[in-house]
Amino acid sequence: MTIINNLTFKAILKTIGRKSGKEHTVWAKAVTYNDMIYFSRRNPNSDWLKNAIAHPQVKVKFDGKEFSGIARLVEEEELAKKISSLKYTDENRQKESRIVLEVKLND
Repeated sequence: MTIINNLTFKAILKTIGRKSGKEHTVWAKAVTYNDMIYFSRRNPNSDWLKNAIAHPQVKVKFDGKEFSGIARLVEEEELAKKISSLKYTDENRQKESRIVLEVKLND
């Protein structure tokens, strides 16, 4: 699958519950960059974030299609800042510290 870079869109992120083992879904704003899909939060206590870290096999649904992928927490500060700058137009929001989740879609 080819990803068009630097797009911001709403997607459904499906994770497996770290405690329940059941599938959970959440609508979230996503951004594409370097052939990956990124989700981010200011608050690290988000269930979908904790679930994706515990069970990296996730699904992302957008444009009426569902894709499987592998999630990882972004450790690189420069990459996290780049994602915020792509995701938000407001300068203050771009500068906020965020926890960023990267999803590499399976081919």
